[in-house]
Amino acid sequence: MTSKTTATALAATSNPRLGIGLCLLSMLIFACQDGITKVLVRHLPVSELVMVRYWVFVLFALIVCRSQGGVRQAARSASPWQQVVRALLGVGEIALFGLALRYLGLAETHALYAVFPLMTLGLARLLLGERLVGRQWLAAAVGFGGTLLILRPGMGVFEPAALIPLAAALTFAFFNILSRRISQTDSFATTTLYMAVAGALSVSAVGLPAWVTPTPHEAMLMSIVAVSGVVAQLLLIQALKYAQASTLQPFNYSLLAFATLIGLIVFGEVPSAWTITGALLILLAGLFSIRPAA
Repeated sequence: MTSKTTATALAATSNPRLGIGLCLLSMLIFACQDGITKVLVRHLPVSELVMVRYWVFVLFALIVCRSQGGVRQAARSASPWQQVVRALLGVGEIALFGLALRYLGLAETHALYAVFPLMTLGLARLLLGERLVGRQWLAAAVGFGGTLLILRPGMGVFEPAALIPLAAALTFAFFNILSRRISQTDSFATTTLYMAVAGALSVSAVGLPAWVTPTPHEAMLMSIVAVSGVVAQLLLIQALKYAQASTLQPFNYSLLAFATLIGLIVFGEVPSAWTITGALLILLAGLFSIRPAA
């Protein structure tokens, strides 16, 4: 295909408004998913919920592999052990986030978790040797300040449970760093297959022994969470077909706004002024760090 033909094809699929709309819809679904998870973790083990989600994800991965050359081809990885470690990080991140929802409100959990892009910047500097410009260092400092506003250590209001979403954010930051390395050698189908199968097997080792039979209502909610996660991911993939990642990145932060609204309307959670101020600082820092250099 010539460069002119490629440019014409890209122009035909370029539709930033549609891409942004799909991105916002996926963020809304993710927020609703977290709201349902918050209900489920009150009575069911987190490992059980993660296990169900991953076995549904396995079905999605098999469909992806079949459409891109088959399972045998997808199973060939240039770095299988890195793929396994990445899958374990993915399981850990989801489990930690679900655990955080058991003890914290939606807004507070998402506000603290929102520091993961800044953590990724720091890890990219340490592990990948990527150079950070001055505005990114400033963004990291502002984001750290926002995190301190939410945590308020030394003021008698610090909750140890607030460290859980921070641990989830750090785990996801490592996940992103490893994803960058793997994406240079392995296909999307290979990465999806390893993440699904390795993740499902590892979490099943914990989830099956801890299994608690859900009520019919809980089983329905578990199904919704599992399927909606795949749907939201598909919407994000589609969004990237119509808009560039740099265009969509700021709209990923709408997840915090959606989660805050759901927390307020469904659970009656009113975020404190400290949480709102800290969250705004973290969001502004994240947006500033990804802003293209002038």
